[in-house]
Amino acid sequence: MTVKTSTARYDGTGLQFTVRTGSGHEIVLDDSGGNAGPRPVEMLLVGQVGCTGMDVLSILQKKRQIVTRYEVSVTADQRDDQPAIFTRADVVHLFEGPAVDEAAVRRAIELSATKYCSVAAMLSAGTVEIHHRYRIVGPDGTAPIEGEVLVTGPHADPDAMGRPQQPGSALTGRAG
Repeated sequence: MTVKTSTARYDGTGLQFTVRTGSGHEIVLDDSGGNAGPRPVEMLLVGQVGCTGMDVLSILQKKRQIVTRYEVSVTADQRDDQPAIFTRADVVHLFEGPAVDEAAVRRAIELSATKYCSVAAMLSAGTVEIHHRYRIVGPDGTAPIEGEVLVTGPHADPDAMGRPQQPGSALTGRAG
């Protein structure tokens, strides 16, 4: 088992903290009043897009896909009542390239969502229903190709990641 650490030090102003990660990086966190850094809950979304983005790009590079632009974004619904948890998230991968293969994109996103991305697994195991989508734009201005690969969560079994699922299970939900 690997142990990860983070330490938050109060900076003496409002609700501002400097967090030092186990890998030695510092991040300033704050609330909306001080606004000197992201809110702690926003960091969950940062983790989601960073984790899946690294997975998907790595897989596409191994498949020798030429991607000239790649962005991954997440939009999440957060309930107003406390605790203000996320209930749904839409993760959208945007690709540009001379001949990005749709099947390779779909498979890379599927592998990230169901096998490799620890952040997606943790969010899906909790309260979040995550919709994994893509958009591919070619260089010649043709209509973009769009689709939804699958839905994970809520209450997915993280130990089932990477194993074939029964239709309608919490891990895969609906495939697109």
